Amino acid sequence: MRGPATLWIGAALTAAFLALALVSFVWTPFPVDAMDIAAKLRPPNAIHWLGTDHFGRDTASMLMVGGRTSIAVALLAVGIGIVAGVPLGLIAAASRGSLLDEAIMRGNDLVFAFPSLVIAILITAILGPSAVNAILAIGIFNIPVFARVTRGGALSLWTLDYVRAAQVAGKGRALISLEHILPNIANLLIVQGTIQFSLGILAEAGLSYVGLGAQPPTPSWGRMLADSQTMIAFAPHLAIFPGLAIVLTVLGLNLMGDGLRDLLDPRLRRRSGRAG
Repeated sequence: MRGPATLWIGAALTAAFLALALVSFVWTPFPVDAMDIAAKLRPPNAIHWLGTDHFGRDTASMLMVGGRTSIAVALLAVGIGIVAGVPLGLIAAASRGSLLDEAIMRGNDLVFAFPSLVIAILITAILGPSAVNAILAIGIFNIPVFARVTRGGALSLWTLDYVRAAQVAGKGRALISLEHILPNIANLLIVQGTIQFSLGILAEAGLSYVGLGAQPPTPSWGRMLADSQTMIAFAPHLAIFPGLAIVLTVLGLNLMGDGLRDLLDPRLRRRSGRAG
């Protein structure tokens, strides 16, 4: 029962924070930009459920809208990785051992040599800090990840009988990749997508923390942590709640990815069946 239990716990945590982010489009306890200096740095109470910040803004409202920002950045960055990385991986696997395969893999190594934070600094130096540039930085780093996962999964399929039969039937490598290879590695990509989604939320929080992500007045979890660092001694709730949001969301996505891997990987299913 480890796989299903892990999957459901992770899915519940992830769904809870996604729901809060979606609800923030139509409702928050207070307007996220409403300042009340007289009520600044209030601890959690009946009116402000999670307290207020140094401008008197409602922490719960900022947490909801900040979640929307963090999740959107991570989701779009994963989308960039999938859209660009999966085709590159399929091309590399279909032309294994060729100059094209070598060029794609060495290009991936080049991107891996620069962490996402370094890429973000380079992009920010040219275009300026913003959520869009954070998406680009994290997305660029995701491309080689999905390219490698796709290539590794596809290479193991190109030697199978049904792929050889498709080749004998006259299908080209591109058509085989789309019709036979991609559907059979979709489970790998789904699991990797959840993992990269969680890493994207961490990366966005880190970039916002150092001022390279979403810019004020747009809230984000990382920015909330950065704003709270000088007030943590007398207003710890300002750091606790966004920190918990990041931890629980990342934990939920990792648990969901782990559960999906157990559920979708036939080798793990057979192993658990023998153990039972």
